[in-house]
Amino acid sequence: ITVKSSSQDTVTAAGEEGDDPPKEEPWKTALKTTMVDVEVEEFQGHKVSLWELLPSHYIPEENRKELLELYEAGELTLEQVKTVVSTIVTRAAAAAAAAGRAEPEAPVNEPRAELVATEAEPTPLHGD
Repeated sequence: ITVKSSSQDTVTAAGEEGDDPPKEEPWKTALKTTMVDVEVEEFQGHKVSLWELLPSHYIPEENRKELLELYEAGELTLEQVKTVVSTIVTRAAAAAAAAGRAEPEAPVNEPRAELVATEAEPTPLHGD
């Protein structure tokens, strides 16, 4: 009897586990299956899901949170989220490209300048 009840429990537990992911947050599934074609660096040449674009460096965290909250609440449709995300990513990429063209050496030199400044700062402290 113990063996039978434990195998029934196992079957029930497995059945429940299998049911959870589809029921869990259907809006997430929609974001993962909605593909967008954005012509920006790492996404160029292939479609990418909204779910992949949302955490990208193109979308500021506060915008991402607001979009997800509005979408979950039903205040934005999936199509509206798609339009907003595509627009933000395209504009951010265009701005980054424009900045890169205006000062091509700036992004390369900035980290080095920060490293030199960081390395130079402790030396006076040790001298004190």
